[in-house]
Amino acid sequence: MNSVFSNKKAIMIFVLPTLLLFCTIVLIPIVVSAYYSLLDWNGISKGTFIGLGNYTQMFQDPRALKSIYNSLLFAAASIFIQLPISLLLALILASSVKGEGFYRTVYFLPVLISTVVVAQLWSKIYNADYGLLNTMLENIGLSSLAQDWLGQKDTALAASFIPTLWQYMGYHMLLMYAGAKSISQDIFEAAKMDGASRMRTAFAITIPLMKPILKVCLVFSVIGAFKVFDLIYVLTGGGPLFSTEVPSTLMYTTIFGTYQYGYGSAISVFIILECLVVTVLINKFFKIE
Repeated sequence: MNSVFSNKKAIMIFVLPTLLLFCTIVLIPIVVSAYYSLLDWNGISKGTFIGLGNYTQMFQDPRALKSIYNSLLFAAASIFIQLPISLLLALILASSVKGEGFYRTVYFLPVLISTVVVAQLWSKIYNADYGLLNTMLENIGLSSLAQDWLGQKDTALAASFIPTLWQYMGYHMLLMYAGAKSISQDIFEAAKMDGASRMRTAFAITIPLMKPILKVCLVFSVIGAFKVFDLIYVLTGGGPLFSTEVPSTLMYTTIFGTYQYGYGSAISVFIILECLVVTVLINKFFKIE
């Protein structure tokens, strides 16, 4: 095995197929999109080179700025709501509770369901006429709170966030659970002998030792928030009045709705750069820690 890893030709043979696939699926489309973002192009006729004109337009477009703001709110909700709940569930399950395997499976099941199916399910829950949410509110005497959750600007954005936070909570929980379970039990036994409570053990031992997996969950959560598309598109399509618009839905409607391929490509490049910058910042933050 060592002779294989020391053979550069063998390494190239094994790496080359994956490298070619990565370049074809990831790198080349990014480079092409970056080129298109410098053009005023409708996707059919010959494009006109305008330099950074599309990027200037994006940062002057109220609709684009609103979509970026919504994605930042989504990222904040993922960080301060989704991840803490996932961490709490992971710590509880990792403490060897009864039915640990059952609960682990149940919490992870939503991740296996198609996002389109999840969006359709929650659209029925939110339905103003026969939705489960309004029906429950009416049955417990809170009919005054019943409303069209996806049809009003004040509630549509939060209502769109909840399904995604719910769906991927189990995903992050499972990653954190695996990280907690990988910690040596000898450390916990020593803490128990010293009289440390479960709360003290969690904050002084478990969570600090889980920093690598917490960093991974944080990166996945933020990037997922920045590039969310299918759930928002199925639930609201970016409405009402663009109140739930995010950069990915704006990119889609710009390219395939108004045929502004150059402007849409600029939005796609912005999403890529946004994810890249945030990933670098998170890595630097955890290095400082």
